[in-house]
Amino acid sequence: MDSRASGTRALVGISGWRYPRWRGDYYPTGLTQRRELAYVAERMDSVELNGSFYSLQRPESYRRWRSEVPPGFVFAVKGGRFITHMKRLAGVETALANFFASGVLALGPQLGPVLWQLPERQDFDGPLLESFFDQLPRSTSQALTLARGHDDRLQGRVHLEIEADLPLRHSLEVRHPSFLGDGPTALLRSHGIGLVIADTAGRWVEPRAITSSLVYVRLHGSRELYTSGYTDEELDDWAARIGRWLDGSGTPDGDPRDVVVYFDNDAAGHAPFDAERLRDRLRALTGGQP
Repeated sequence: MDSRASGTRALVGISGWRYPRWRGDYYPTGLTQRRELAYVAERMDSVELNGSFYSLQRPESYRRWRSEVPPGFVFAVKGGRFITHMKRLAGVETALANFFASGVLALGPQLGPVLWQLPERQDFDGPLLESFFDQLPRSTSQALTLARGHDDRLQGRVHLEIEADLPLRHSLEVRHPSFLGDGPTALLRSHGIGLVIADTAGRWVEPRAITSSLVYVRLHGSRELYTSGYTDEELDDWAARIGRWLDGSGTPDGDPRDVVVYFDNDAAGHAPFDAERLRDRLRALTGGQP
C-alpha cells in the first residue's frame, strides 16, 4: 500500500507459500498446487522466497514464479545458508556470485529486498560484517558483474542479464544478544543495511533500531514460535507502528521509510490469514491502493 503523504510503500506478505497444511484451509479445496502462488498474489503484495536459503534455485524457477504474479507484485529473496550458516560470511565472494547468477536477476523489476539471516550462534563481529557488507551489490548491474564470477557448479544453469539497472536493498536478521547496542546499529546504518525487526515469541533478541531506508519485519509468532496467530489488538499495534514508519513520525531522523512485512507463523496455517488482516488495516490507515 502507498502512503500518499510521503510516497512510501508498505508491502505485506508471507514467508513461502507451499504448505500442505494450508490446502483445504487457506487454499480452496481443488486448487492445484501450481495455482497457489497466483492465489496468494491476488490477495497480498509480496512473498518471501525461502527455497533460495536452502539451495541454489534454477533460473527457470524464478522465471516461472514471476510469470504467475501481476506486475506490481514483489519478491523478497532469502540469501543462501551456505553463505550465512556454513561459510559464516567469510570467504564468500564466489558463493555470492553463484547466488546472484542462479536466477535471482530473472525476477527483473519484481526483485525486492534480499534477506540475510544469521544463525543464533553468530555474534557481532564488526570487521567480518563490514567486509561482507562491502561485497553486497547495491544495484542489479553490480549484481550482474558479481554474478559473472560464478564457478562451474552453475555451468549451464545461470541467468546473466538484466532488464534495467535497479537498486538493491539488503536486510540482516540477527539472533545473538551481542547485536543489541549502538555499535552494531551504527555499522549497519553506515552501510545502509536494514536490521530486521522480528517478533520471535521471546526466543531470540528482537532489535528495534531503524538502520536503512527499508524497514523489514518478520512476524514468527508472538506467543508460540511459528505457530500462534496474531490477535486483533496485536495487528492493530503493528499497523500503527508501520504507519509511523511510513510517515516518518516513528523513525529516528523523521524521514519516511518503506516497509515490508512477512508472516512466518505458518505451522498452524495462521500466516496467510494474518497477512490479509494486517493488509486490510494498513489500507484503512493509509488510504493506499493494493
